[in-house]
Amino acid sequence: MAAQSSQGIQTLLEAEKEASKIVAKARNFRVQRLKEARTEAAKEIEILKAQKKEEFESFEAEHKGSQDLDKVKAETEAMIVSINEAFTEKKSKVADRLLSIVTNVQPTIHKNFKRS
Repeated sequence: MAAQSSQGIQTLLEAEKEASKIVAKARNFRVQRLKEARTEAAKEIEILKAQKKEEFESFEAEHKGSQDLDKVKAETEAMIVSINEAFTEKKSKVADRLLSIVTNVQPTIHKNFKRS
């Protein structure tokens, strides 16, 4: 009976060792798959980054050529000159009008005023 009990315990120990080996193997497999997934994701990210960078550079080159810097500067300078000329031309008229409005006040009673 002791031999039979000892043999049963031995069988249980062997089964436990086998189960722990299976669990360890499964853990190792899972860790391996996670590492592979990370590397695959990193590769996909790099490919996507390269693709988006190429698209951006293409877009930038396409739109950069349409804006000539010298042309834009010349247009800006011309607009500044015309604005300054208009200012110089109209500043005295505007100042005179403001002064006349401020100095020639016509007092009137407001329409909502009620006489008591």
